[in-house]
Amino acid sequence: MKGLWSNPLFRFIIYAFSLYLLWFILYSNWLQPQGIVDNWVIGIIINHTDTLLSILGFETHSPDIYGPDVKTVGIVGSSGVWIGDACNGLTLFALFSGFVLAYPGPMIKKIWFVPFGIVTIHLLNVIRVTALAVIAKYYPSSLDFNHTYTFTILVYSYVFGLWYFWANKLSKVGQEN
Repeated sequence: MKGLWSNPLFRFIIYAFSLYLLWFILYSNWLQPQGIVDNWVIGIIINHTDTLLSILGFETHSPDIYGPDVKTVGIVGSSGVWIGDACNGLTLFALFSGFVLAYPGPMIKKIWFVPFGIVTIHLLNVIRVTALAVIAKYYPSSLDFNHTYTFTILVYSYVFGLWYFWANKLSKVGQEN
């Protein structure tokens, strides 16, 4: 086992799997049933999306008129978009963070790169929800396609780009320091 443990790929797989398992157990058994974190993140997305739509000149639905449990944001005259727990970015935050934490590299760089990645993934998610709200207003028949394919590909491509940047530029694996 000692020989296997010295293999960086084996260690990465064990660390990544362990972090994923920890996230899965924590989220499935405590965070998701409580709903506090999901609702908090969705509230932030709604607030930021509402602000961005207003800056862009749109009159928006006020999330306050729907009550604290409604997860909808949109442009007046449309049904808006509903943000479910699966679309709030928490799982992407966890997958991104787990990869960076499990992958070899200097801890000091992990300390700033993980929050940077989470913040930029969140900002991309806000842009995604904003664009979906505009699509819901002007092109409602293409909302499902864009939600399911276009923005999924864009967001996951960005996360893979962050991972690539970490693995090839910041981790310094295989490079002389």
